Amino acid sequence: MITAAQLRAARGLLGMDQRQLAKLSGLSVPTIQRMEASETIVRGNVDSLVKLIIALNGAGIEMIDEGAVSQSGGRGVRLRPHKARSKPASDTRPGNRASVGNRART
Repeated sequence: MITAAQLRAARGLLGMDQRQLAKLSGLSVPTIQRMEASETIVRGNVDSLVKLIIALNGAGIEMIDEGAVSQSGGRGVRLRPHKARSKPASDTRPGNRASVGNRART
């Protein structure tokens, strides 16, 4: 299974737009758009999904299922489960109004 978020992330890692992925996989641009618009798991016919996975694998993308270990040891992206996500740290760069110790004094 592949999620829409994985598909968009894979394209991002490859620096491809939807048109380029469509050409690489032999699918139409509207098919890629429908797949990426899925709410969770990409929906499509089996042949289209197989073409997509083969094209991404050939381009160097390894799809990692939830809880699975990467087989190649290369770089990748994994989204933590919702309960394990944390809020982003506040920006503490000098000059930032939100940074501690750098507040405007009146």
